[in-house]
Amino acid sequence: MSGKRKTVIVKLVSAAGTGFYYTIRKNPKSIQRPLAFRKYDPVEAKMKS
Repeated sequence: MSGKRKTVIVKLVSAAGTGFYYTIRKNPKSIQRPLAFRKYDPVEAKMKS
């Protein structure tokens, strides 16, 4: 059997408020500050066109 995972699953929610999100795995020891990523939001792109 494998041991406990040392990574946590983080849900990155769209800042545009569209409800779109990404999930990533991060090592909690390496997280020093709150996460803030700029990633592509396909729902927002569809609303603009």
